[in-house]
Amino acid sequence: MPQQFPGVPRRLALAGGLAVVTALALSACSPGTSGGGESSSALGFTAVEQDASSAITVWVDSSREPIANAFKEANPDITVNVETYDGGSGGSGSFQQKVALFDQAGEGWPDVVFSSQQNDTAWAAKENNGVQAFAAPLNKGYFDQSFLDGFTDGALSPMTVDDTVYGVRNDLAPVVFWYNQALFDQFGYSVPTTWEEYKDLSDKLAAEHPGFILGSVGDSFQAPYVYYWGGEAPIFQAEGTTFSSNFTDPNSEKVTDLIDHMLGNGTLVTDSVFGTDFVTKYKDKLLGIPGPAWYSGALFENPESLNYSAGTVGVGAPLTWSDGDKVTGNVGGGVWYASSHSKNLDASKKFLEFVTSSDQAVELAAGLPAYQSTADAWLKEQAASGFYVGDFEGALSTAASSVWQDWGYPSFSIEAAYSKVVLPIITAGDTVASAADAWKTEMDNQAQVQGYTIGQ
Repeated sequence: MPQQFPGVPRRLALAGGLAVVTALALSACSPGTSGGGESSSALGFTAVEQDASSAITVWVDSSREPIANAFKEANPDITVNVETYDGGSGGSGSFQQKVALFDQAGEGWPDVVFSSQQNDTAWAAKENNGVQAFAAPLNKGYFDQSFLDGFTDGALSPMTVDDTVYGVRNDLAPVVFWYNQALFDQFGYSVPTTWEEYKDLSDKLAAEHPGFILGSVGDSFQAPYVYYWGGEAPIFQAEGTTFSSNFTDPNSEKVTDLIDHMLGNGTLVTDSVFGTDFVTKYKDKLLGIPGPAWYSGALFENPESLNYSAGTVGVGAPLTWSDGDKVTGNVGGGVWYASSHSKNLDASKKFLEFVTSSDQAVELAAGLPAYQSTADAWLKEQAASGFYVGDFEGALSTAASSVWQDWGYPSFSIEAAYSKVVLPIITAGDTVASAADAWKTEMDNQAQVQGYTIGQ
């Protein structure tokens, strides 16, 4: 999954509820009860001897550093070492590579890790060369089930393997259609609700207002997660140990044609939406863009990005095929993992509670929180703030429960292959269609390296 870009703090402190989890969940791993590598059956894994005074090391990306520091301030009795890394952004694999080295050394594991990649669960939940899985099971006694049930329906599915939950979601990232209400009013256009209408609008915009745009595919996540995932295109599938990628499926071909058509008429660009040039070139020429929930803080309200004024940006329901299901794509939604090697599982647990469900977690959120009570508060306050026009609360709530479920979560990311193979080709002016075979080959090769069998 893609990088979660820095947003800005919410304008209002939102009311969230810090979930209370009973101490019973960790009774089996309190100091001395599971030392020496004895089995902790009440937890579902073997815990090392616990030390309530032991510091915990937390890995975060730069965007999660504020919430980690907020936990430190709120819990002065717990020593927390906060270390920043890339969060696995862009499919870098840094989290997996670092843990593999610690597995070889038999020491050094962090206690808690944030990852922007939902794909990390596929390897983090597995034993590595005789070393137990890095990710601690969370629903075998570590957390009370009532806390886990507090997450939005489906939020924990990507982190669930054989009915065991290995991570908790930080945020949800369903795709909606963001639009510039002032420009739609000025041009006399209707906001599209289907991919077909979106494509037709691109032709109208290109003919009548050349230079104005309807999106970008210049970042590693946009084409795969926004367009192919949202277009029900089965190009990234995983079932057990089999990986498959089908670019000849009718939906895949429709998405490829849509992107190439809009690249051709100039309404899709290959500039990164997080590049300084994008703001300079397109702030006043962005009619609309399909994108994730976290665009709210990362793009539209961010003083370092588009920084629109209140009442400019509207949010509409996800675009779907006129003859398809009412589904959408998903762009990330970070994950927190607790290490099964931690010497202070109680402190790690408190940290995970705090970063997902506390008042500060909502206040510092750049996008839609995954914990339902905090998500509800965030949505209500955003809708009431008057910053967005349209049905902000309804559109995001609908999208959150409409993510297409047939996308895969293998142990590698689609982003690296897109950046390596496709982006250079379309940046040079060629088509996605011309790159499809090479893109599939690159993903198949990555899958085989990870031990997958390639399906048809």
